[in-house]
Amino acid sequence: MSVKTITNENFDELVLSSGKPVLVDFWAPWCGPCRMVSPVVDEIAEERSDILVGKVNTDEQPELAAKFGIMSIPTLLVFKGGELSNKAVGARPKDAILALLD
Repeated sequence: MSVKTITNENFDELVLSSGKPVLVDFWAPWCGPCRMVSPVVDEIAEERSDILVGKVNTDEQPELAAKFGIMSIPTLLVFKGGELSNKAVGARPKDAILALLD
């Protein structure tokens, strides 16, 4: 499944109302560690049809970043049943990102 672009407008529909766990990557184009994590997040999206994977560009969606208190990027949030269930700040290897989903 492809990565969804998450915005303030579609957040409730894609993330909070999802029937699947959702991995959300908060990132920005200028962020070096974000560019390291991005291909890993894309790979997870392609491999795992049991989850929804989305990305929030913090430059374009500052209100979403503020809503979740994002102070550093990349930040990965996991939502299950519309509730925040896990969080990681900073670049992580693939196995660590997958462990957030368990």
